Amino acid sequence: MEQNTPDTVKEVQQEEQSSIDFAALWHSVRSRFRLYLVVLGVAFVVACVYAFSLPRTYSCKVMLAPELSTSSSRSSLGALASTLGLNLSAGRTNSEALFPTLYPDLMNSVDFKTSLFPVKVRRDKDTREMTYYDYLLKEQKRPWWSSAIGAVVGGISSLFSSAEPDAPKTNKSKDVDPFRLTRKQTAIAKAINSRVRCDVDKKTLVITIVVVDQDPLICATVADSVKNRLQRFITDYRTSKVRSDLAYNQKIYAEAKREYDRARQLYASFSDANQDVILQSVRTKLNDLENEMQLKFNAYNAISVQLQDAKAKVQQETPAFTTLQSATVPVAPSGPSRSKIVLVFLFLAFLGTTLWAFYKDGQLKPLLGLS
Repeated sequence: MEQNTPDTVKEVQQEEQSSIDFAALWHSVRSRFRLYLVVLGVAFVVACVYAFSLPRTYSCKVMLAPELSTSSSRSSLGALASTLGLNLSAGRTNSEALFPTLYPDLMNSVDFKTSLFPVKVRRDKDTREMTYYDYLLKEQKRPWWSSAIGAVVGGISSLFSSAEPDAPKTNKSKDVDPFRLTRKQTAIAKAINSRVRCDVDKKTLVITIVVVDQDPLICATVADSVKNRLQRFITDYRTSKVRSDLAYNQKIYAEAKREYDRARQLYASFSDANQDVILQSVRTKLNDLENEMQLKFNAYNAISVQLQDAKAKVQQETPAFTTLQSATVPVAPSGPSRSKIVLVFLFLAFLGTTLWAFYKDGQLKPLLGLS
């Protein structure tokens, strides 16, 4: 008869200790049926209070397709590669510094966010207009517990912090200095950063602007305003050089026209005053004035041509945007999902109660494989 060695007996004992007794586990759960009812009931009530205390939010999406500048236009081979999802122009030198992939960084800048402060908005069920800054500062719905927590935290922080140094006495949106924002303005800028998002597809360069807000009409209004401001900023950037050239050409055009008019008037006045004089000195002076007038006219004519070219250049460099999806007032809220919140609360309550039951009956260690 085969005898068990000490090592074999030890292995059998370890297997018996590490084996999971499903019947005992089920018994631990079934014996605490009333506890589960109480815990799940309380969790359901707490989840409902929490979920229904969160304000509804709406989402609006705008999609744009920008036109690249002519200096960065691609060849036929590059266009064919783009249809296959490749970007052959990534390693080439591009004269356009503000590539579409940098637009999200532009929208995250303080200058861009503060430019949204004075935007006029109106709630869906209200006729009163206000600035976006005032709306975010005064008209936001918050959970009931946030006011209590904010009051406690504000009271504690006020005991250990000094007053805001050299801060402006007004927080109106029209008195905004992006170089030095007040605390409230900084908080509103952070709120805008969390509500406005911009994404750019690296293959197609399609710009997607998403705005989330508690009011559907304000959500669509801000999305459209962000789109217009982004287009305006890109247009100003792309045409800044040619607009500077246009302003310079307009300046020298006005000077050339003024010089030509002066020379023409001098020639006409001298010619009328000495019409019957036959002296050679008078004829020489008249020829000099006529030559000077012709030179001024030639310069004026050349600068006029340059001015027309500068105007055409501005029109040529002005980018065009194709709106793939316009801003539309959302009908249904985008969040929060109250049913998911309730289910998560119930699952966590059930899991916590089950682990506690296993621990009280000594079933948790075998379940976790502990000795």
